[in-house]
Amino acid sequence: MRRLVVAGAAMMLLGGCASMTAETEPLSAEAALKDKDGKDVGRATIIETREGVRIAVTGYRLPPGAHGLHIHAVGRCDPPEFASAGPHFNPAGKQHGTQNPAGPHGGDLPNLEVAASGEGGIDATTKLVTLGPGPTSLLGPGGTSLVVHAAADDYKTDPSGNSGDRIACGVITK
Repeated sequence: MRRLVVAGAAMMLLGGCASMTAETEPLSAEAALKDKDGKDVGRATIIETREGVRIAVTGYRLPPGAHGLHIHAVGRCDPPEFASAGPHFNPAGKQHGTQNPAGPHGGDLPNLEVAASGEGGIDATTKLVTLGPGPTSLLGPGGTSLVVHAAADDYKTDPSGNSGDRIACGVITK
């Protein structure tokens, strides 16, 4: 009889752990970056953590150098200019740049540094966006996209940090 009680208690405890794991599974999203010709040039993995939203980007077949990387306000990436991605994601109505006293936009991210091989990446965490519901959600109505620009972001000039043309884009999806 005692074994049955212990076994039953263990099953209840394990059952509770299984549901806790499912409930605490982090929200995640991704984006496949494509250039103006529709070729794959990178991937982004986006995960909500206790520290904020972690955005890990791996780029390949990109021009060497520093490139502005931003979350844009519309979940569309129509080549060749990717203008369909709209402006930077800016739910708080700030100005562009982490060095701008009136900034930053929610979509402002560090530059993507690309080596001579065409490969590069970043792993950044931001508290300015979420994957959950609300006005700062990257998965809200109309969606959002991740855009790579031709030049480096200067982190202060509104509206885009003088980062130039959009050279790659990926829609952020769950």
